[in-house]
Amino acid sequence: MSLRTASLTLLALTPALVSAGPSPDVPSFAKDVPSVKSGEPVLKFNGKDFTGFYAYTKDHKYEDPKKVFTVKDGQIHISGEEFGGLATTGNFGNYHLITEWKWGGKTWAPRTKNSRDSGILLHCVGPDGAAGGQWMESIECQIIEGGCGDLLMVAGLGKPSLTCETRVGPDKQLYYEKGGKPVTMDGGRFNWWGRDPAWKDVLGVRGPRDIEKPVGEWNRMEVICDGDTITNIVNGYVVNVGTKSSLTMGKLQFQSEGAEIIFRKIEIRPLVK
Repeated sequence: MSLRTASLTLLALTPALVSAGPSPDVPSFAKDVPSVKSGEPVLKFNGKDFTGFYAYTKDHKYEDPKKVFTVKDGQIHISGEEFGGLATTGNFGNYHLITEWKWGGKTWAPRTKNSRDSGILLHCVGPDGAAGGQWMESIECQIIEGGCGDLLMVAGLGKPSLTCETRVGPDKQLYYEKGGKPVTMDGGRFNWWGRDPAWKDVLGVRGPRDIEKPVGEWNRMEVICDGDTITNIVNGYVVNVGTKSSLTMGKLQFQSEGAEIIFRKIEIRPLVK
């Protein structure tokens, strides 16, 4: 990926302006959003078509007879009807990803009554469909009701690994905690710091500390991929940070996973040192 000559400085966001009104117990480290200096986008959704992207689903591969992926009114609509994703044609590393998305109302079997689920797969490598027949080997920034901001390792031909500073929750799961115990895994999930330990996989689930906005409202999700570090920012708060990623470059894939999700902005901006 080549850098553009023009660059700009994207200042740290003010959480109060973009958050969903989380509870007062937001940790201080979540408010410490880094400033980012980046170049002009090397890939940007143009509001008209899928230039720079391609579709892939488990059932129909590179064909899309059910129109799972469409552009309407300047927005990308991913119906969720078939499992798969909208992938970039190019490979990227050292970038600032900026997205704006919201949930639609439709859900599909086998997740009709389960929490709305999607995600952004980073550093995708290997063949399409190597992960479960529908996705690529990657590191996932999870988008799921109540778990928006989790980091997952998605195995394909290989098993990617990631390190996260953690605390152990009352449910014995690992939650991101800056300054916590570093843990390295090549599978499973690092929960974002505010995920509800009592989370249930049911439609419309919300936790008391959720930063993701309710269905139908726009969210801003940014990911800074700097070398082997992945910083995930949701609505102006740092929700998760992974380091020592075994994958540092690859495609991006925006998942279709049983729930309608709509994107009005996707930009990939190269970092400028």
